[in-house]
Amino acid sequence: MDSIPFPALDPALRRARLDLPTELVDAVLDTDTFNEVDDQFALTYALLATETLRLRAVTAAPFLNSRSTSPADGMEKSFEEIGRILALLDHPAEGFAFRGSTGYLPDRRTPVDSAAARRIVELAREQRQSGKALYVFAIGAITNVASALLLDPEIVRDLVVVWLGGHDRNHPDNREFNLYQDVPAAQVIFDSGVPFLQVPCCTVAELLATTPAELRELCADTGAIGEFLLNRTCDFIGNGFAASKVIWDISVIGWLRCREGYRSELIPAPRLDDSGRYLDAPAGRHEMRVATHIQRDRVFADLFTLLRKHAAQN
Repeated sequence: MDSIPFPALDPALRRARLDLPTELVDAVLDTDTFNEVDDQFALTYALLATETLRLRAVTAAPFLNSRSTSPADGMEKSFEEIGRILALLDHPAEGFAFRGSTGYLPDRRTPVDSAAARRIVELAREQRQSGKALYVFAIGAITNVASALLLDPEIVRDLVVVWLGGHDRNHPDNREFNLYQDVPAAQVIFDSGVPFLQVPCCTVAELLATTPAELRELCADTGAIGEFLLNRTCDFIGNGFAASKVIWDISVIGWLRCREGYRSELIPAPRLDDSGRYLDAPAGRHEMRVATHIQRDRVFADLFTLLRKHAAQN
């Protein structure tokens, strides 16, 4: 089944939007927050980075693994975890946190309606009046974002999508959790022509590893939210010898914050087959940007600087 046709975006506008913005941006964070422990760091990072982004909404994404009994259960647990983090940072949840899809796209033409998808559409339409893009930072299955595009294809002109999903094109397989949960949704994103930055997991985001020892030192004296992040991570890792944890999801906020710490390239957007495998881009295919390297220390230094600043002010 082919994807639905999306409005054509001027290639010059797409390329301009694929450059790093130079001013404050309005943003949505789409997150499967209870899936692991990295989303909690990313949400905290986004909420504290107020001089770089204005977070307009947080949307809960579905997930299914050992921490949930169904995609709907994963989404609900993520929504509850969002509420816990917002409470720790004294941020209101009403009108800001939205439940997302209870399941994955049945195909690449059919959206799954949800409060999250509708809110993305509403905010994108608002941005159209200003001529500026709404940035959607997606760090889970990209169901909600794809559904928003399918509900209103015109918002392809109003969004920039930054997604942690898939692996590097040279990786032996592309069986990555965020992508393979909802391949039709990923196909929508790659095919839509929306300005799109992909942060691959293996070979790129996997550089963002930390250890309990590092977190104990750097989360010290950062208040309730630092203690929460430390405990969540240590509980998840356990007591394994020389254990570490990749905090994958901070990669998308780091791209906006730590511009000198990232390398990326513009490429013709590959297609995805129904297994999620990359296929060659056909002639005339629209461009996307893909991250190729992250300087790990810059991103963690920025995150922990913001945590300490927040603690000092509170």
